[in-house]
Amino acid sequence: MAASIGALSSAENRRFARSRAKCPILNQRAANLADYFSIISSLITSKDQFWFRGHEDANWALTPTALRYNREQDRIQALGLISEFKRVAEIKLPRPPLPSEELQWVQLARHFGLPTRLLDWTESATIALYFASLNSSVDGMVFILNPVDLNRMSYPTKPRIFNARLDEDIIGKYLKLDGRKNPRGPRTIAINPVWNSERLMLQKGVFTLHGSRFQLDSAQAPSLVGLPILNEYKSQMLLELGRVGVDEMSIFPELEHSCCYLTEKANLSQRK
Repeated sequence: MAASIGALSSAENRRFARSRAKCPILNQRAANLADYFSIISSLITSKDQFWFRGHEDANWALTPTALRYNREQDRIQALGLISEFKRVAEIKLPRPPLPSEELQWVQLARHFGLPTRLLDWTESATIALYFASLNSSVDGMVFILNPVDLNRMSYPTKPRIFNARLDEDIIGKYLKLDGRKNPRGPRTIAINPVWNSERLMLQKGVFTLHGSRFQLDSAQAPSLVGLPILNEYKSQMLLELGRVGVDEMSIFPELEHSCCYLTEKANLSQRK
């Protein structure tokens, strides 16, 4: 690890004391991209696969959108919206999934903003850092997870990342769950998605599929850790990420994102 990487000060540690992340938070300061890679390299010393997720606000929990509602009735209603989505989306999609391809439907719904029990992760440490570095008014966090170890906790005989073809029976049971919380219910699992959108491919997207325990924590995933991204270093992180080709235009294929990127690059984003 680079000698320049220091520990968080007592004051900096207090800034993360309110974090809703239920996992160990690293006591290391990443001031630039080199520091970040050094910390990641020190954590990942094996050939195991690791996933990453960036939160622009360190106080956010690792809970998917449909399960964030406080009221059970709202969670049930949110999960039920997939039926309406299918009815509306089928005519708008050039190649809609088959009626039996439930995971593909839920993925598409998540892509277009519908609340689901899927939580986005990425195979790319730099893409996670990009999202964690947005909004320089608050501290961020990058989460690191071994997906095989996560699945091993629930399915010791199947220590691998699940997918729609081989594990339809397992995934299907999760997609049929309602919005009732059960601390002893099904744990979160890691799944490889069907890459059915360009954005998912560009962002090297993968998912955790959450059961009845809602929030992912270190009790379900012993490998889970959080790396603080201090708000004062976010602008520098985004600058350096842009130099290695990670920016809004490279990870969002939609044309409106390209326009936003070009406008901000020209320092015109504040002009009317």
